[in-house]
Amino acid sequence: MKYSDLPKWSGEAAKWAEEYFSTLDDQPVRSQVEPGDIKALLPENPPENPEDMEIIFRDFKEIIPPGITHWQHPRFFTYFVSNASPASIIAEQLVNYMATNSMLWQTSPAATELEERMIQWFGHAFGLQSGYSGLIQDTASSATLTAVLTMREKALNWEGLERGLRHSPQLRIYGSKENHSSIEKAVKLSGIGFDNLRFPNNLPNRSIDPEHLRDMILEDIDAGYRPAGLVLCVGGTATGAIDNLVEPIQIAREFDLYTHVDAAWAGSAMVCPEFRYLWKGVEGADSIVINPHKWLGMQLECSIQFLADPILQSKTVGLRPDYLRTKGEDRISNLSEMAIVLGRRFRALKVWFTLRAYGLSGLRDLIRNHVKWTKELEKKFCSDNEFELAFSSPLALFGFRFKPRGMDSELVTNRLFERINDDGRIYLTQAKIDGKTTIRFTCGTYSTTRDDVLMAYDVVRELGDRIKLEMTDGSTSRD
Repeated sequence: MKYSDLPKWSGEAAKWAEEYFSTLDDQPVRSQVEPGDIKALLPENPPENPEDMEIIFRDFKEIIPPGITHWQHPRFFTYFVSNASPASIIAEQLVNYMATNSMLWQTSPAATELEERMIQWFGHAFGLQSGYSGLIQDTASSATLTAVLTMREKALNWEGLERGLRHSPQLRIYGSKENHSSIEKAVKLSGIGFDNLRFPNNLPNRSIDPEHLRDMILEDIDAGYRPAGLVLCVGGTATGAIDNLVEPIQIAREFDLYTHVDAAWAGSAMVCPEFRYLWKGVEGADSIVINPHKWLGMQLECSIQFLADPILQSKTVGLRPDYLRTKGEDRISNLSEMAIVLGRRFRALKVWFTLRAYGLSGLRDLIRNHVKWTKELEKKFCSDNEFELAFSSPLALFGFRFKPRGMDSELVTNRLFERINDDGRIYLTQAKIDGKTTIRFTCGTYSTTRDDVLMAYDVVRELGDRIKLEMTDGSTSRD
């Protein structure tokens, strides 16, 4: 295939995309293939000679879509969705054409300067006070890892980078029990070690208990440990839990702990002023991460990391060998010096396109509708005496359990969960909440409508009735 063939095959791809999105409602949300089905359709060895694009594109259409779980499906109500608005899709198409590596200012001046401006735009969109800069990471996991590494080096006065950790003081990191697993991974990969990640108790609202945090820090200091950092949570993965930020951040300041706030999912809702009370005090954090690809229509990878002092992070993960030096370095930014990886995609273009194509007003409407529709659905489950609300969130997330009279709630909830996802009309996920299986519902897909959301109750109710009938009759049918 040649560059001159692009108009034809880009056109074919666009035609396929139009058909894909127009028929997505009719597809099962979760892929229905069995393990190994797709691999069995692929040759074991690569082709020796070029193949015609007609054949390649035909194979794509026949093999790949059946093996895809449709994250853009309007009834994808599981995890926290990764989105793709039309404007973002076009921007990514242009990025793919240019195939730029935005590792240095000089390798892509427009990419660097647009990214810096988009960080500024996002700061305005989220109501953050001026003073934050930052960068666009691939995912929140990368932002969290760089934040934890910065905690480590700040606590060690940056000696760990040169001498290693063998003779260093044993560090302690503190975090909410509701944090994403990426915090645990970051502490492990940083060399601090999981045993040195401490979880203060939660208050009844699942927020971290600031008094217990203080007690833990003092206890560790007395025992000879060196407290290094605090990771707080705004919108935990399982229940959407939100830490009350003000007091824990004040305590972190008192003990000179570097503070990172993981707002990967819920942070996007801060485009709406009425939700900003949820992260009151966030301006005291050293690092904040938000994933617009989760709820603002921008595709993976698009994770915004705000930094109060970017020098601390660049001092930790940055490196500038001679072959990467740039003339006029005092007037430019090389954003790769704040990231672990050197190569960087041109992620800012989809941000620019999306913010301009829909405006903050359009994105606010998206968030507000998802929250409103989710609350409507939540009320339907609350009013049904065969369901129990396991947890609620002020945003577009809640959890429920199935508990028909005379039946084991744990058993039937697990069976209902499996039946829902085998059915294919909607896609939900489960979590263990307070030791009990809970079915989670969250709404965030760009194309979702109110009807899609409310349909979830009808599907769940229908499948629940089938399970009751089967268990009453002693049947094991899975039709």
